[in-house]
Amino acid sequence: MDEVTISIIGIILGLGFLMFLIMKGVNIFVIALLCSTIVALSGQINLYEALKNHYMTGFVGFMKANYLIFLTGTLLGKMMEVTNGAKAIAQLLIKYFGRDKAIISVPLACGILGYGGVSAFVISFCVFPIALQIFREADLPRRFIPAALTFGCSTFAMIAPGAPQIHNAIPVNELNKIIQNPPEALQEILKGASQIDLMSGAVVGFLSCGAMLVIGCIWLMRIVAAAKSKGEHFVAKPMDVFKTEKENLPNGYIALIPLIVTILIINVKVNNQPIVQLESGLFLGSLLGWILMNKYQKNDDLLTNLGDTCKNSIGAIANTCAVVGFGTVVQQAKAFPIIIDAVLNIPGPPLVGVAVAMNVIAGICGSASGGLGIATPLIAPAYLARGISATILHRTLSIASSALDSLPHNGYIVTVTNGICNETHKDAYGAVFKLTVITPAIGTIIAVILFTLFPYWP
Repeated sequence: MDEVTISIIGIILGLGFLMFLIMKGVNIFVIALLCSTIVALSGQINLYEALKNHYMTGFVGFMKANYLIFLTGTLLGKMMEVTNGAKAIAQLLIKYFGRDKAIISVPLACGILGYGGVSAFVISFCVFPIALQIFREADLPRRFIPAALTFGCSTFAMIAPGAPQIHNAIPVNELNKIIQNPPEALQEILKGASQIDLMSGAVVGFLSCGAMLVIGCIWLMRIVAAAKSKGEHFVAKPMDVFKTEKENLPNGYIALIPLIVTILIINVKVNNQPIVQLESGLFLGSLLGWILMNKYQKNDDLLTNLGDTCKNSIGAIANTCAVVGFGTVVQQAKAFPIIIDAVLNIPGPPLVGVAVAMNVIAGICGSASGGLGIATPLIAPAYLARGISATILHRTLSIASSALDSLPHNGYIVTVTNGICNETHKDAYGAVFKLTVITPAIGTIIAVILFTLFPYWP
């Protein structure tokens, strides 16, 4: 076999081991180094050079570019948790929709919190007790709670235009780096190009995410109704706790204010420049929430909560950095240009290749953010060279990242299904797959079609 073939086999083995070992629960830092070693040895890369320079360049580069976003996003989530602001918003939506349609309020509450910048893990932890109460009162099968939570947290809201989420920010940061310092092959193409922002591709983005929301809500109701028609009903588990006393919650409308302010201030522009950067907006939203809902939390625990925020944000971003470091090693392998060429020549519109590549990488990583961190710098230059605008590329990558990332080995899916909800994959994952894999895939197809037909829509 020639060197390129060996390198291709090494990349496939590295990616295969990455996916397999993540599903087995092996520590991601061990996995990333092991798989990077496989790719390096098979790809004719000096092992020391691969780990010391390429892997660490990817690891540290992602940390530098995105840590403050993780930190401030975790801070906003912690504030909504300790003040009970997240629960107040969920209760507000339940009251608005009524108990007969309360099942819709679960993904909507998650979506509103997610679009406001709160992390998916925090949302699920806060909304689960409310979802449990709703499902018991409506006698709905308990095994569908993970689907309701994960659909609201990890699909339409996290990748919608303007959302202060890492899945929106990573493509913006990576593409703006290329626009600011384009490689020689792109200098003429990107000459005079404007930087993109969180609202890029807004029209198609909102249409696609809106379609996900409608399709997912209808599908969720039909899935649950079909199960009830077969005789399923709510069966409590031994660990379930149902609160009978009324909780001391802030006003739901007041709890919404920090999220609304955050979204507004990070998306308002003056002279085509945002007046507040994403990290600053998330911090200001957290501070505003703390001021407005201060009496619902213990100020004595402030430093402890801040310490937990810093610790949790470092753990979250380091996991993604490890995967991005692996992707940086892959980029140096002899077979990498061949793989990129194959993606570029997928039949159909160029955006089909973007969507397919993003889905595959996110699926292998078991992470939308990790997949975006790998895929954006790897494939963006090639598609920019083919004349696809950074705006279209950003939104397509963001939307496509939300489909195959939710395979069974995804850390968030495992945590919500097995940890928070105490359900098994056997009982719960079928509905989760329909709502968090198939539904976003449909949204991705809609985005590709619309961007192909109407490339000049804002």
